[in-house]
Amino acid sequence: MSELKGKILAGKILVKPQPAEEKTSSGIIIPDSAKEKPLQGQVVLVGAAKKDEPMEVKAGDIVLYGKYAGTELSIDGMDYLLISQSDVLYIA
Repeated sequence: MSELKGKILAGKILVKPQPAEEKTSSGIIIPDSAKEKPLQGQVVLVGAAKKDEPMEVKAGDIVLYGKYAGTELSIDGMDYLLISQSDVLYIA
């Protein structure tokens, strides 16, 4: 992956969502129309900490986030999600 140029504002993180599951654990193939939006991804860029909220995530972390969290972006042909640190539910 090429280095992204730019700056993320305070309290925000840029996440590369992991691809949706293609098969269930029992081997059933999931059609595109039934796939759910992925709820986890890898942190690519991290903004500065807010004055009253320290930044707990760092680039490279795998995070879980809410179903309707963030804003979808396309940068250099890649899809990303810009979310607030407060939308992160779990850091793996």
